[in-house]
Amino acid sequence: MKSLWVTRSLIFAGISTILMTTGCASNAVSSDGKLDVVTSFYPMYEFTKQVAGEHANVIALIPAGSEPHDWEPSAKDMKKVKEADVFIYNGIVEGWAEQALQSAANTKRVVVEASKGIELIQGLHEEEEEAEEDGHSHDLDPHVWLSPLLAQHEVEAIAQGLITVDPAHKDDYRNNADLYITKLKALDETFRDTLAKVKHKEFVTQHAAFGYLAKEYGLTQVPIAGLSPEEEPAPDKMADIIQFAKEKQVKTIFFETLVDPKVATTIAKEINAHTDVLNPLEGLTAEDKKKNLDYISVMTNNLQALKNALDE
Repeated sequence: MKSLWVTRSLIFAGISTILMTTGCASNAVSSDGKLDVVTSFYPMYEFTKQVAGEHANVIALIPAGSEPHDWEPSAKDMKKVKEADVFIYNGIVEGWAEQALQSAANTKRVVVEASKGIELIQGLHEEEEEAEEDGHSHDLDPHVWLSPLLAQHEVEAIAQGLITVDPAHKDDYRNNADLYITKLKALDETFRDTLAKVKHKEFVTQHAAFGYLAKEYGLTQVPIAGLSPEEEPAPDKMADIIQFAKEKQVKTIFFETLVDPKVATTIAKEINAHTDVLNPLEGLTAEDKKKNLDYISVMTNNLQALKNALDE
């Protein structure tokens, strides 16, 4: 059964608030007859390419192999943002986006914040949230694309943005989006069926990127570090994780691509466990590209890695 915190209606909710326009953008296409679409990082690029098909030149600002959390745009990047017909970003993870859009103003550009309308979860642990002076944390988790269910919402938002700026190809965008959403639904069902049968429900990660995935499929993510993959855990946090892993008989400590795995490796050695990759899809590596991996194939690999770990 799908969780009550997000439903199919969420995919369509708030679409009118997703698009932020400051002028009429209809039929704004480049000299080759295609839209110029700038996306922030890999998931937004992949989702947009799937929807746009042959009707857009789609680029990602953050290059392959770069960690997106601390990335900042160059003057060349700002020029691309300014000249884009459509700019598509996830929200939250791109801390630079709002300032970049203001600085590179364009009255005809359509902006899509793909996570708009999704119920975001807090990125801190409960005890840390309770320590906040105003009673709640402002550190929201941006990693919605790692839930195949929420990815459908983002694809829908992107489709609506492309249709707004290029209504002449509405049917193609709609058909492409529906086809890709069908694939994402199948992926969601595979996750749901597979993870319902695993022996254990807790998994330890180096980076707190998998909160939405865990919540959707009834798992518990135990992150060593916080939302930023470069965050160094305090010694007492390391001790807590080691104790937890021993008590729960955790045999796998997950690390990720694009980040030094030394913390995960240290804990794995301490508890006589091994390490494995859980890919947050923040950017494909050169090796990923060589293997022709994409969002669905990487997420399928993630599922297999989770199944292996949770059945140990």
